Amino acid sequence: MPGVVIVGTQWGDEGKGKIVDILASSADLIVRFQGGSNAGHTVVIGSKKVVLHQIPSGILSPRKKCIIGNGVVLDLEQLLNEIRDIKALGYMKDDSSLQISDEAQLVMPYHKRIDLAKERARGKSKIGTTGRGIGPAYEDKVARIGIRLIDLFDQELFRDKLAQALKEKNWYLSRFGEEGFELYEIFHDFLGMAAKIKKYVTNTSLVVNHGLKRGESVLFEGAQGTMLDVDHGTYPYVTSSNTVAAQACTGSGIGPTMINCVMGVSKAYTTRVGSGPFPTELTDEIGERLREKGGEYGATTGRPRRCGWFDAVVVRYAVRINGIDSIALTKLDVLSGLPSVKICTGYRFKKKVFTEAPSSLRVWQECVPVYEEMAGWPEDISAVRDIKGLPRNAKSYVKKIEEMIGVKIILVSLGNERKQTILLENPFKKIHTVGTKRSR
Repeated sequence: MPGVVIVGTQWGDEGKGKIVDILASSADLIVRFQGGSNAGHTVVIGSKKVVLHQIPSGILSPRKKCIIGNGVVLDLEQLLNEIRDIKALGYMKDDSSLQISDEAQLVMPYHKRIDLAKERARGKSKIGTTGRGIGPAYEDKVARIGIRLIDLFDQELFRDKLAQALKEKNWYLSRFGEEGFELYEIFHDFLGMAAKIKKYVTNTSLVVNHGLKRGESVLFEGAQGTMLDVDHGTYPYVTSSNTVAAQACTGSGIGPTMINCVMGVSKAYTTRVGSGPFPTELTDEIGERLREKGGEYGATTGRPRRCGWFDAVVVRYAVRINGIDSIALTKLDVLSGLPSVKICTGYRFKKKVFTEAPSSLRVWQECVPVYEEMAGWPEDISAVRDIKGLPRNAKSYVKKIEEMIGVKIILVSLGNERKQTILLENPFKKIHTVGTKRSR
């Protein structure tokens, strides 16, 4: 009954899509458990570059079943376009390979307009939202006025819920000087999309639980990263959902005893998109070099990512919050050619040094990073296929990160392609070999 959760350990964009794509070959089911179309997971297969927003990255592996769980907020129009594009590339030949939770909440057109209007109104205090309506959709979910996917298949119920929602949303939009929406335009648009999506809709909690009980391997895929978690991230500069490993349970409808291990994904440096504190950010030529060499532009929005040195404080915190067993380290190749590299070991705030992530936003914003500097390596390592083939200084850098975060690195990625990966240990095979993590 192996259940493996993949989570980001930084501010998202760590390369989870590639890691899920690689490990999908060892899984039977791949489950996306939170977030929405604001996420962008990029996978490169040969000459094909595929950007996935809501569908799990495992859809690119044959004979796998992919699940969109109840914790996801669905943008139906985007999802249908994504299905079309994936099929056009020759994937997802069998429609049964994708199943969507009937309990997933829907992102409605008014959510997107509200999202953009609120962000404009914040002025200099902008959070950096993608404007995809994710936050307002989660707000409606918590307020118990959201519309779920299953509601579309009861026309009378859907019309009544939509009419009630528009009374509030149109009034709210008018406060921002924005136009409202007409009931039947949305109503008929969504009925049309419902007809196209219906064949994928089911009770996915049953599917996942039955699979685990049959002994199938399940890979749980999250979006964003730990530091964007609405509870545990750099609040309020966070996303609207829980991005940590525990959400794999509530976002897919399983119990916590079904999870056997948690694998974190970290870049060999650090990036974040949007506003908010970023202690190790580099605004000099090194930061620009990391951005250009690493292709650090948002897969969803195209926005340039802020870049900085590896932050061991952040990743150590993510290890604790998620219960991470192992780490996949990505984009080590981007650091090649630098005369030296740095790792943040703590934060200095006034006269105190923090070696653990602070709760105070002021500390995050005003702290000064404490670094340990190491020698770099001039060699191009993108073609290395064995850990022994890495330059001595690159191996020392990986080893130092392991020591600082207290968790073993079991995968090193040296480029975007599948083959540019050194897999030292497969978490699924380890579980099968030594048994479950907990005695039962």
